[in-house]
Amino acid sequence: MTNKERRDAGLAYISDDSVFEEQKVCRKILQKLNFMDRSDFEGIGQIVKELLGKSDGAFINPPFYCDYGKHIEVGKNFYANYNCTLLDVAKIKIGDNCQLAPNVAIYTAGHPVHPVSRNSGYEYGKEVTLGDNVWIGGNTVVCPGVHIGSNVVIGAGSVVTKDIPDWCIAAGNPCKVIRKITDADKKKLFHDEEIDDEAWSNIMARMEF
Repeated sequence: MTNKERRDAGLAYISDDSVFEEQKVCRKILQKLNFMDRSDFEGIGQIVKELLGKSDGAFINPPFYCDYGKHIEVGKNFYANYNCTLLDVAKIKIGDNCQLAPNVAIYTAGHPVHPVSRNSGYEYGKEVTLGDNVWIGGNTVVCPGVHIGSNVVIGAGSVVTKDIPDWCIAAGNPCKVIRKITDADKKKLFHDEEIDDEAWSNIMARMEF
């Protein structure tokens, strides 16, 4: 098997010249994205589409970093705030209406623990998935192989090392479930503060029945 085939199969692989050639394509697109006029929202959106391929309403606030771009699959209305890093050696699958706060890092890339194996140059990638309606707080790290369910909020500064189930708030290092999200949270804004009546009326008017 070639190193690219080994990489895509989730096996130990070495970043050889063929791998670097793929990364060069991505880096040229990132060069355009990260040095664009930050007020050119339309232009940024077009480059994001070039980077990610199939996407619907995706927007990324530069700077942004990834290895390939083509290994990142996003659903509708994806948003990544400033300075996010997605190391997409393996596939990163993200559902609809997902938001990444500033400085979020999603890592599929890893290295062997033992120095003999690690110093050989072999590494690996393990897929990461996010369900629909996921919000990941600032400075969070999502580690290789993690699967985050739908309707999940990850608190700022978390290190997510294990899977997180649907409909919950999770936080910490290591990240753990704090509580379930229920209908009682529907009108909450910040802690116990509720969304004001004008905004709530607007939200209800937008809901699809």
